[in-house]
Amino acid sequence: MNAIRIVGIDPGFQVTGYGIIDMEGNHLRLVEHGTIRATGEDTGERLHRIFRELGAVLDRCRPVEAAVERVFVHRNADSALKLGQARGAAITACAERLLPLFEYSATQVKQATVGKGHATKQQVQHMVKVLLCLTAPPPPDAADALGIAICHGHMRRGMERMPGVRGIRGGRLR
Repeated sequence: MNAIRIVGIDPGFQVTGYGIIDMEGNHLRLVEHGTIRATGEDTGERLHRIFRELGAVLDRCRPVEAAVERVFVHRNADSALKLGQARGAAITACAERLLPLFEYSATQVKQATVGKGHATKQQVQHMVKVLLCLTAPPPPDAADALGIAICHGHMRRGMERMPGVRGIRGGRLR
């Protein structure tokens, strides 16, 4: 069985988290995690920083699949627009590298990592620490991104076990 390298992305207009794992069978291994801070700049500069810095991480770590958190509707339209723009910059960095992209809701990520769809950020941090055998929990945005990668790893294994499914490609079953 070959390991698959997955990047999880938790987009944010001020802080974008990323986490990269290798998954082989049921075994998870941390490759890298971190955050991209884009504060105090105008919108174009922030989005370019997200695109550029995430692109550098992707080039260095070479994941083969990407997973991103699906946007939920905010009460504040301005916040939703900014989040969507940050998400677009991150997705574009993945698309430029031809990475198949998968989307998961926050509830799906929490269910896959903690076992409860309405878990707290602290619970996600703790379970990411446990699942990846880390000595300390990662920062919240990086933990969320690692949770997204873990969620995708579990989902892709489930999809591949379905009868008649030969694998996943381009974000879809084949």
